[in-house]
Amino acid sequence: MNNSPEPLEGAPLIAPSSTDHPLYDQVVEACRSVYDPEIPVNIYDLGLIYTIDIDGENAVNVTMTLTAPGCPVAGEMPGWVAEAIEPLAGIKHVDVALVWEPPWGMDMMSDEARLELGFM
Repeated sequence: MNNSPEPLEGAPLIAPSSTDHPLYDQVVEACRSVYDPEIPVNIYDLGLIYTIDIDGENAVNVTMTLTAPGCPVAGEMPGWVAEAIEPLAGIKHVDVALVWEPPWGMDMMSDEARLELGFM
């Protein structure tokens, strides 16, 4: 029996990010320094970072995915993201969660990533 609550009808699959937090842009730039070794585009522009949540104490919770569950660096990528964000001034703690829902799709890439990969 499944006791986990069903998602609310119409609730977003991807939680909103803390875009108004003063450290948000720096965290995004740190995420842009991480690359999938098989793709010459950073993971932020690939759309692999779903949510960047920064609380009032500057603890950062990142929800991310990978292009495929069989990605050879699946076990390492969350650590790379945490290592990129943790050195930023003011960051208290970083937690990176890897999720498979919703599944990643090419429509999640930025226009820059699509252009870089020749999809535009």
